[in-house]
Amino acid sequence: MRVKSSALLAIATTLGVSAAPATAQEQAPTPVILKVAITQQIDSMNPFLAVFQSSTEIGRLMYDYLTAYAADDQRVTEGLANRWEPSADKLTWTFTVPEGKKWSDGQPITAQDVAFTYNLMLTDEVARTANGSFVTNFASVAATDDKTVVVKTKAPQVTMLALDIPIVPKHVWEKVTSVKDYTNEQMPVVGSGPFVLTEHVAGQFIKLKANKNYWRGAAKYDELHFVYFQNSDAAVQALAKGEVDLVNRMAPAQYESLEGKAGVTRNKAQGRRFTELLINPGAQTRTGEPIGDGNPALKDVRVRRAIAQAIDLDALVSRVNLGYAEKGAGLVPPVFDKWHWQPGTSEQREFDPAAANAALDAAGFPRRPDGTRFGLRLIGRAGRAYDEQASEYLKRSMSEIGIPLDVRLVTDNQLNEVTTAATYDLAFSGWATNVDPDFILSLHTCAQRPGADGKGGTTDAYFCDETYDKLYAQQLSEFDEGKRVEIVKQMQARFYDQVPAVVLAYENALEAYRSDHFARFTTQPAEGGVIMAQNGMWGYYGAEPAGRAAQSSGSRWPGLVLGGVVIAGLVVVSVLYARRRNATAGERE
Repeated sequence: MRVKSSALLAIATTLGVSAAPATAQEQAPTPVILKVAITQQIDSMNPFLAVFQSSTEIGRLMYDYLTAYAADDQRVTEGLANRWEPSADKLTWTFTVPEGKKWSDGQPITAQDVAFTYNLMLTDEVARTANGSFVTNFASVAATDDKTVVVKTKAPQVTMLALDIPIVPKHVWEKVTSVKDYTNEQMPVVGSGPFVLTEHVAGQFIKLKANKNYWRGAAKYDELHFVYFQNSDAAVQALAKGEVDLVNRMAPAQYESLEGKAGVTRNKAQGRRFTELLINPGAQTRTGEPIGDGNPALKDVRVRRAIAQAIDLDALVSRVNLGYAEKGAGLVPPVFDKWHWQPGTSEQREFDPAAANAALDAAGFPRRPDGTRFGLRLIGRAGRAYDEQASEYLKRSMSEIGIPLDVRLVTDNQLNEVTTAATYDLAFSGWATNVDPDFILSLHTCAQRPGADGKGGTTDAYFCDETYDKLYAQQLSEFDEGKRVEIVKQMQARFYDQVPAVVLAYENALEAYRSDHFARFTTQPAEGGVIMAQNGMWGYYGAEPAGRAAQSSGSRWPGLVLGGVVIAGLVVVSVLYARRRNATAGERE
């Protein structure tokens, strides 16, 4: 049976797609598109609010920072500023923003944009939501002319070349009346990075186009699309079929399933992420008002230590990560070996259920006649293989010390809401760390807890400890690197001892891409580095197409072809707004 073209056009129109041109001669050049699978929801496109790893990843493509981390070795290199100089007392920093760099709408990028961004954060608490810890020590910021911005600090600040703050265009953002309510989705979104956001359909896709005004030069392809999938299984299947070009955060079994797959190249790297188990220590606001409904028993550090001692991290890495991870300890992964901390013999918390049972008895939590002491709630993310498998392992581990677990696996948004409200006992979380450890360390300071109105910084585990805070202030002002490294390790040791969370593992980054579509990607660092979730945008910016003929979006988009009409199939998941930090894993992820 023949289908008339008018009928096909009606079908295509109903589904929101276009009829294919009648002849090859009438076809416009097909854009080269890099399609990337993502499974995590977007919390916000607003760079002052975005905390999820998925959101900050896209933010790095849209906006440059004042300085950057080089792709090859992650050293500090040119960002919007190309020169910087501190005063002798390290209290004044002068940055130069050279002429010639432009926003995507053609307007010049100047020091006024930098000063505007930092001053907005200094004067608006909401604007400090995502990255406020970087400016807490700022005394003033001023643009003395279009090329020069001067930052004065209250005390010497060693992180002045590691300010991971997206710089926004003053001529756009000075018209914004409420940072809290601004979605930053007035398309196309004006930015300074290598890509420009052009379309975002919640739960379906995010589309960006190469920024032709990018000061480093335009990318070697035309468009970058992020396509949503409900879980990594679906994403990996799409890669295997050639429907997407790049996937990361794969489970070990998924990664192994792609071995020898034609047209697919795998990448295993030492990742900059860690996975953790949050233990609600008695969450409070910055002023000490209790938050949430965590089990009161968890306020006792002896109980938290017993829980940690009952978890066999070696077995967890072996059975859940299948060896594609390293056993957890401190807050900085071993990929940053200078800052990485491992407990010494006297500090090491060995797996010992008998000792954990004895500690719980001594803490005043004896077993009841049914063999239990008290129950706890464990919350994780549905659709994430790690949370599903590790929760079953933890149920068995906790049962050995008389603590039954009630496991709930929910969406990203629900997990975020629960951990924001501190209505959890145990929760899976995780973060991606930066080259400089300051940000990940700042998440555990007292000041990062929310205010009484729920506003404020981004906390991870509601940790507040006077000893830790003093060490944090010391490392922030310590310019002797050897001394600072020692302080940072002392902070990690204190966190490990007080156990507001257990760092379970440092996961390998398991990635794969269609090498028949894209010949190569820039990794960071160059040797053994990652493609996605970098400290920068190099993985996407440096992607090199294998050839335009292989990049036809119509030929690789999942769909059905009927008599010259392509009916596209879209993966639909619900994307809900989330306002807090990485509750599932993060850059905050």
